Amino acid sequence: MDNYIVRIYRRQTKAPHELVGVVEDVEREETMTFKSVDELWEILAEQKRLSSLRSRVGPTRRNKEENS
Repeated sequence: MDNYIVRIYRRQTKAPHELVGVVEDVEREETMTFKSVDELWEILAEQKRLSSLRSRVGPTRRNKEENS
């Protein structure tokens, strides 16, 4: 399961799709910024695609070392 923390720091009341925040990928310890709902969805879709690729390829070298 993928785990993310989404922090929204600012949102326009007249244009709620305009917001600013960060997405933290808990497992990869990576942070990505976004400036709109569209960017947020792009980040999440890309992370889902990458997660799917990682699961097909198998554990990364880092994951193998952690499990040893």
